[in-house]
Amino acid sequence: MTRYKVILNPAAGHGNGLLALPKVKECLDSLHLDYDLKVTDQAGQTIGLARRAAEDGYDVVVAAGGDGTINEVANGLMAFKLAGHQPPAMGILPIGRGNDFAYSLSLPIEVDKACQALAANHRRPIDIGKVTGGKVPEGRYFCNCVGIGFDAVVTIEVVKLPRWGGFASFMYAVIKTIFLYTRPPLADIDIDGQVISQRSLMISIMNGRQLGTGAFITAPDSKPDDGLLDLCIAEQMNLLQILHILPLFMKGTQITEKTIKMRRGVHITITAHDGPLPAHTDGEMISIEDKSLTVELLPRQLELIY
Repeated sequence: MTRYKVILNPAAGHGNGLLALPKVKECLDSLHLDYDLKVTDQAGQTIGLARRAAEDGYDVVVAAGGDGTINEVANGLMAFKLAGHQPPAMGILPIGRGNDFAYSLSLPIEVDKACQALAANHRRPIDIGKVTGGKVPEGRYFCNCVGIGFDAVVTIEVVKLPRWGGFASFMYAVIKTIFLYTRPPLADIDIDGQVISQRSLMISIMNGRQLGTGAFITAPDSKPDDGLLDLCIAEQMNLLQILHILPLFMKGTQITEKTIKMRRGVHITITAHDGPLPAHTDGEMISIEDKSLTVELLPRQLELIY
């Protein structure tokens, strides 16, 4: 019988994880799954718990939370893999605020349907990204994205907001960031040896497709198992240009604008010349004042229940 380790972040979605706990238990019990559920009690704890679950022989380690919880489970499983072992599969119960990776893969968002997917136990291998630099000089693995510039400042602003609901908070933070982030640095973006030099309002490096509670289709053609990272690079824009382009991101048609470049690659280095690179990965800030980041794609590293 498949053994599941469920790691639930009660702080996900500004407390939505804790509110979802009774429903998660009810659904898992109704499906008669063999599971052990651990509720975390401090930030960063999930990485160690995921690795320990792998060492204890669980077949599936489930991230019950948002994109940050998924990120930590993936990092724990990758640490186990780097030690020379075959990691268990990863499952997702998307009970966070953003749930961007779940949206990107069309995973069920409702708790009961997500638990049913865990029980069905269909699996697919997925690529994992790795970003190095800033607060993570040793490297940090990611599932969905690395966001540099505008996207990262939005992430900072979202965290400051009360629990309004994912999309409302995100859109408020987007509008606020339009007036905060007005001068991005001149930077070189090296994509597998091809260099773009410009002031970029936003550099999104995507393994998934979507951001902003799934509302923004940043990389419409991205697939998490194609061996490539998809980049969406936006030039510096004025207020009217940003307001014009936001609805296009919601439809995934921003490529029609001359201010947008879409690229693909495996190894990306971003180097700023006259200012810092604010950056996040899967919603967690990794750079505020740093000027260089390296991102690479590692193909088919983990199995995901989908």
